[in-house]
Amino acid sequence: MNEAAGDIKNRKRRGEWAELRFMAEAAQRGLSVSKPWGESDRYDVGVEHNGHYQRVQVKSTLYRIKAYYRCNLKTWNRNNPYRPGEVDFFAIYIIPEDLWYIVPAAVALAIKGKNIGFTPHLRGHKYECYQKAWHLLSGPEPV
Repeated sequence: MNEAAGDIKNRKRRGEWAELRFMAEAAQRGLSVSKPWGESDRYDVGVEHNGHYQRVQVKSTLYRIKAYYRCNLKTWNRNNPYRPGEVDFFAIYIIPEDLWYIVPAAVALAIKGKNIGFTPHLRGHKYECYQKAWHLLSGPEPV
């Protein structure tokens, strides 16, 4: 488990920490990252590769409920949910596993109830194809 995150009791600060972790991981993989000014945009981080720009909303969770980790995909303002076209990907950090999932917004936004569950310890789990799927942020291959 990533011990540092467990010490961050304030959820907002833990979210900011997860955003920094995401930006460092993305940069380490050769992606250019940018942070929108303020908190007015619907995404946390912009990722660019070969001229292709992706908007990423970063989420994280510490919470394991029985066999799965639960992550809330809602906005801070529950009356104003994410809509298609505002975010391209959700980067979800499972803190105790030190594991990232890169989930296309179309997949995440189709979830009823807006809680997504991950079972990384089970082979063939529903979202396994998005586990460590950093390549999805690179966009289409240049022609």
